[in-house]
Amino acid sequence: MFATAEFWILACLVAFFAILGYFKVHRTIAGSLDKRAADIAAELDEARRLREEAQQLLASYQRKQREAMKEAEDIISQAKAEAEQLAKETRANMEAQVERRTKLAEDKIAQAETQAVNDVRSAAAEVAIGAARRVIAEKVDAGQDAKLIEKSIAELAAKLH
Repeated sequence: MFATAEFWILACLVAFFAILGYFKVHRTIAGSLDKRAADIAAELDEARRLREEAQQLLASYQRKQREAMKEAEDIISQAKAEAEQLAKETRANMEAQVERRTKLAEDKIAQAETQAVNDVRSAAAEVAIGAARRVIAEKVDAGQDAKLIEKSIAELAAKLH
């Protein structure tokens, strides 16, 4: 029985475990395993905490992004409204300016018509005066001529003005 290999393997194994027990290696191994388990648990807690923090940060950034998008939409809608208002004002200003220019052109045309009528009247009066002078000069003598001319000139001046 002492001569078999299995016996000596069993004896060495029992001696090995006895030495391990004597030097309290099992407590050291258990302590290091417990420490390792505690480290792993601490890392897991830290990972959970970091994950929660990251989720909060993500939610915060998503909220800020939504707020920024809403603000951008508000700015765009306000800019569109201002552009439409500016376009309306510009159209109104242009229409008023066209209306003023049309009125100014009509006034100039009316003034030109009045001036043309006055020029025609003046020319007609001068022609009539010239013709009257010739007719009177042919039919009237010098004494009557002076009286008649003075009278006609006075009447024409009164009629024209």
